Amino acid sequence: MNVAVLAFPNISPFHLAVPCMVFGEGARSAGIKEFNLAVCSESKAVMPSSAGFDIQAHHSITKFDQADIIIIPSWPSPETAPSKELATSLLNAHSRGAIIVGLCLGAYALAHIGLLDNIEATTHWAYSDDFKARFAKVKLNNQVLYLEHNRLYTSAGTAAAIDCCLYLVRKFLGSEQTNAIARMMVTAPYRTGGQAQFIALPVPQNVADERLASLLEQMQKNLASNHTIDTLAEQMHMSRRTFTRHFQSLTGQSVGQWLLNQRLNHAQRLLESTDLPLEHLAEQCGFGSSVTLRHHFRSQFGLSPRDWRNAFRQA
Repeated sequence: MNVAVLAFPNISPFHLAVPCMVFGEGARSAGIKEFNLAVCSESKAVMPSSAGFDIQAHHSITKFDQADIIIIPSWPSPETAPSKELATSLLNAHSRGAIIVGLCLGAYALAHIGLLDNIEATTHWAYSDDFKARFAKVKLNNQVLYLEHNRLYTSAGTAAAIDCCLYLVRKFLGSEQTNAIARMMVTAPYRTGGQAQFIALPVPQNVADERLASLLEQMQKNLASNHTIDTLAEQMHMSRRTFTRHFQSLTGQSVGQWLLNQRLNHAQRLLESTDLPLEHLAEQCGFGSSVTLRHHFRSQFGLSPRDWRNAFRQA
């Protein structure tokens, strides 16, 4: 599978490195040989990066003509439209069935040429107002980590690009191969939740935060238990109101939403790695019944638990 990644002057090395790591070095280190990666630019001249050192792509964007996946890992600025040559190349590639990916501000490149018109897309939350003002035809959703629609993928900022690229690997190769790449990169193969949890910095800032972080870890290890706000607040020696406010401030989510995301994440892992009957799996994850699990799973992922197991479980 041919993967082409666009480099441009003053690109962030991190943004460029994410798809290169997932589809290149990370995949090779995990023993995966299905991807043929090419870094491309409109000019093969030496270009400055945003980090103070130069880079040079070995391929031109003519590589896009044979690419199965084309990735725009960022974008120079919101007001910059793609050149006529790049726009034509992207539009032609999508017309012939290639996957086009706009990571972080890369969504701007896709939006400028109309690829995102009348569909749901995302980009970095800090650029939401600007993006909405420029592209009224795009249905912006700034709450998610990434979105997929008709072979068009967009992601939120920076680290969410890793999530989006791993999701693509998962679509084509399944969970086992994706997990292998994620292990090499020392990152989670799949994260639930959205951008909102990152807008407020979710790291311990004081003793109370450290205590809450410890509580979250305990909750993750005991997802089958009935965690109520009152019992959790009591463990933290806080009032219910103080606890819920503090929890929201640290995680960017309500207690209920955080718990639901953790339980769904655990359900995904069990569906992919075990043959547990759905009723037993639901109990282990804290849903109580398979009916409740199915409802939340389909609502979150658009698939039933059975379909998820069939799609991502390796035979």
